Amino acid sequence: MKKIALISALVSLSISQVANAADGVINFTGNITGTACVVDATSIAQPVELGTISTAAFAGGNSTTAAAKRFNIVLKSCPASISSASIRFDGTTNTANPSILALTNGQTATNVGVAIYEQDSTTLIPVGSPSARVNLLEDVNNTLTYFAKYMATGVVGAGTANSSTSFTVTYQ
Repeated sequence: MKKIALISALVSLSISQVANAADGVINFTGNITGTACVVDATSIAQPVELGTISTAAFAGGNSTTAAAKRFNIVLKSCPASISSASIRFDGTTNTANPSILALTNGQTATNVGVAIYEQDSTTLIPVGSPSARVNLLEDVNNTLTYFAKYMATGVVGAGTANSSTSFTVTYQ
């Protein structure tokens, strides 16, 4: 009985050594900065009024309205060690189109969400993905411009259509 237990223990040890063999190496690189840019207070909790839009303004799924609304995120007091930044917008995604924001709870409009675009107002920034990098200047206000539009995910039904997003600045 003792021999069987000893043999079982030796077999277990040899199997676990094989399972722990290294197949490769991953090297993590990066930089730690002492300071970052300051997000201007007007950018932190800004309202963006998308207005009142007729359901007839939508041509069907994935169509947007012409009424794009501009909003800015202002970064100031950027140190020389930071050359560029991008913005990642996060929030609850629309179930029919996970690239856009869902309406917040309690909203009554249907088949619509809010899409966020780059400064050109035509390049969609999918929720959870970084925007294009923007070069930053030291000791000036750097204004990063984006646009928001309603986007249909089907035949749009009338009602309230509010949404929200949080944002994170990533420096390069």
